[in-house]
Amino acid sequence: MKILGINGSPRIGGNTDILLDKVLEGASVNGASTEKIVLNKLKFSPCQECEDMRDDGECIIKDDMRQLYRKIKDADAVVFASPIFFGSISAQAKKMIDRFQCLWRLKYILNKDTGYKKKKAAFISVEGSDREDFFENARSIVKNLFAAINAEYAGELFCSKVDEKAGILKHAGCLEKAFELGVKLARG
Repeated sequence: MKILGINGSPRIGGNTDILLDKVLEGASVNGASTEKIVLNKLKFSPCQECEDMRDDGECIIKDDMRQLYRKIKDADAVVFASPIFFGSISAQAKKMIDRFQCLWRLKYILNKDTGYKKKKAAFISVEGSDREDFFENARSIVKNLFAAINAEYAGELFCSKVDEKAGILKHAGCLEKAFELGVKLARG
């Protein structure tokens, strides 16, 4: 089982990053092969809403998103992680999701098979406040991504009132739930 973790946080070693590592640790301990991608380390453009879009779901922009498309396509499960920024996902996370517009168009406008195999997916998020509606905003965007990549929304973990860098380490319950989520994904 291949599980791909995608970190949409700009902060390495921060709360989102730590939680994602815990999920991947839980998966790895249970036999899954894991990989983590940090979006902030990739060089890619936002969606340009190209007029000459291809009809096969492939983006015409040649940048680091090409490798990410392949990794997501090949994964058996995906864990998408983003902190809450201004009531929703981070800019890095949204920029990546918007680049799936060509795939969304292939599936929902052209009604064609995307070639993405069925997979499980989970969403983890951290925020400094306790605004449940912020998680709801983020969840709705992430669910659209999961639908486009043929992924079943198989779990989520939301941790609120965690703002300082690495503050999640003081929230043992969230760390345990992250590990358990990884175990669950590894078991299929």
